[in-house]
Amino acid sequence: MNNNLDTVFPTTEVNWHNENVRTEGLLIRDYFAAKAMTGILSGVLADGTCFDPKEAISVAVASYSMADAMLEARNK
Repeated sequence: MNNNLDTVFPTTEVNWHNENVRTEGLLIRDYFAAKAMTGILSGVLADGTCFDPKEAISVAVASYSMADAMLEARNK
């Protein structure tokens, strides 16, 4: 099974078990990345500094790297 197409909070119950049809819902990789980004940014903002939007790409890349690691660990 390809976890990159697994969804979180699917809205169409009929399609939950059909691997050929993507349901509407958040991809699990995006969900994991959002959780990782929250953690990364909470650490950045905890010291009272403002987040520099120029760093957004590097934070996003780090978040998706963490999401990929979580997916890999999930498959073991």
